[in-house]
Amino acid sequence: MTILVTGATGFIGRAVVARLVKEGERPRCLVRDAQRAKAQLPAEAVDLVAGDVLHPETLDPAFTGVELFVDCAFMTANLKQHGEQTYYNVNGDGTHNQIDAARRAGVRRAVVMSGLGTKPDKPGTYMQGRYLAEEAFKESGLGWTIIQPSVLFGPHAPFFKGLADLIKQVPLVVPVAGTGKETFQPIWVEDVVTCVMQCIRQPERDGNTYAIGGPDIFTYNQILDMLMESLGVKKVKIPGPKPFVMLGAALMEAVLPNPPITRAALGLFDFPNTTALDAVEKNFGFKPLAWPKYLAQHGAS
Repeated sequence: MTILVTGATGFIGRAVVARLVKEGERPRCLVRDAQRAKAQLPAEAVDLVAGDVLHPETLDPAFTGVELFVDCAFMTANLKQHGEQTYYNVNGDGTHNQIDAARRAGVRRAVVMSGLGTKPDKPGTYMQGRYLAEEAFKESGLGWTIIQPSVLFGPHAPFFKGLADLIKQVPLVVPVAGTGKETFQPIWVEDVVTCVMQCIRQPERDGNTYAIGGPDIFTYNQILDMLMESLGVKKVKIPGPKPFVMLGAALMEAVLPNPPITRAALGLFDFPNTTALDAVEKNFGFKPLAWPKYLAQHGAS
């Protein structure tokens, strides 16, 4: 079957494309800039189609003849908004545009990347965009499977790269958002892709939402300590009231093209970013890689 990956040049999209190629597929990849994508994807083993989820008139060539698509075309919380690239536009309107294109083309199924803790939020927020995207698929008439991972680790993973950059860039101290006791359950990007592949190959999974995480839960303070040790950096962690940290993130968004942390990313600290420790093993039959083991072998991104 022809499999389309939207958001194919993003962090998770690239990993999904690489695995599909490795397993003998020739995926179709929706990209905004085909020439640029050739440097990011195995161009000889995929079909690149230029299009933009914010411009529905560009999507039909990508979806025509497709049986299933993997939706990785979401704007993650670590990216700052600019121009038409906003959380609401990309994750809300962009999702509806993909679903409409899929319906026109007779696409039957979709595997959807989301995140833990997805819930309704204020209009225009990152979380509200993610919530609206999930709801759109549930009402789409397509066969859908939604995967909600905790924070991802892997080469240049946005969450951990942002924290490593924060540690390196802020002089003398490391600012801590909130209490430092907020919890996360890091999961390896390749383990998430393994879950995606099972959902692709097993249509009987349609209609399910899978919350997944790694085999360990860490506090934010523990994550910072482990990153500093890996980087060979010793700095004092300074807790800050959430409004103060939000102001700092806003200033970084205003002056830096790629800020190490954004206000949207700080929203991930508002709830336990965790699920059952055996969620992957129970639902997908394998034990995911532990972040400390990856960190010891590969270092901080």
